[in-house]
Order: sequence, then C-alpha cells, then structure tokens
Amino acid sequence: MQGFPVVEIYTDGACSGNPGPGGYGVVLKYKDVIKELSGGFARTTNNRMEIMAVIKGLEALTRPCRVIVYSDSQYVINALNLGWVKRWKANGWFRANKTPAKNADLWEQVLSLAARHKITWVWVKGHAANKFNLRCDKLAVEASKQKPLPVDKGYRRSRAF
Repeated sequence: MQGFPVVEIYTDGACSGNPGPGGYGVVLKYKDVIKELSGGFARTTNNRMEIMAVIKGLEALTRPCRVIVYSDSQYVINALNLGWVKRWKANGWFRANKTPAKNADLWEQVLSLAARHKITWVWVKGHAANKFNLRCDKLAVEASKQKPLPVDKGYRRSRAF
C-alpha cells in the first residue's frame, strides 16, 4: 500500500432519543480537499449511526487507499481494533457470552468495505477541540432533524435480536 493515497475520514453519529431519529456525519480529507457527507433515519440508534458514518466514508473512496478513520465512538474503535467484529462474525454473529451481536448487518458492510484498504482506526474525544469531529457532530445532528427521514430497515431487523 506504499504510494497509495492517504485519506483521513472523520465520523460521528447522533440520535435524538435512543432509539429515535438519528443521523451520521462524515468529513473526508485528502490533501487540501474536503468532502462532507450526511444522512439520517427516522428511527435508529446512536451506535447504528456511528457505524453508518464509517460505512458512508469508506463507500466514498473510489480506489484502495491508506485510511485513517477517526471516531469518537469507543464501540466502533474497540470493535475494530480489538477484533470483536471478526470474532462475532466467526461465531455466526454471536458474542462470547452467546448473545447475538448487535448491528451485524452494518458490521458486515464495514468488514467488506475495509478489506480493500489499509486502515488505522483512531479514537478521538467527542465534543473536544478536533474541528473535523465537531463538524461531523454538527452534520449528524442536522441530518437527524431533516424531514422526512427514511426508515432504517436494518434497525427493525436487528431488533429481532
């Protein structure tokens, strides 16, 4: 992956109520180029929006890259850095305590998208001095307030767990 472009992806999710209307915000940075993405769903969870932000950021990449993904979600960062997601998948989307892993539909997408890149997953303190994380938060909150918002079909399926 030497010589591949280095892209920074900042992500955040927001939810008004949990569950409730939610949104995600993404800032992609390549050299001096900045791209922003956002969207939302009528009824979802904060964790789903945190993961969705990662998905949307990775989907925006048109070729393999070296990527640094920044998230203020310890759930997202720990699940990827500590190998939780890969273990859940290997166990048929069950956790070590035999309970179903939540958000398997989104984690499948993250793993699939991440496979073509070299990714470093970095936790950042939320609502702190990181201007791109703050921008993602604003995008996510604004997106959660849009009307009408589509249904998060995966949220409905994941509730069966």
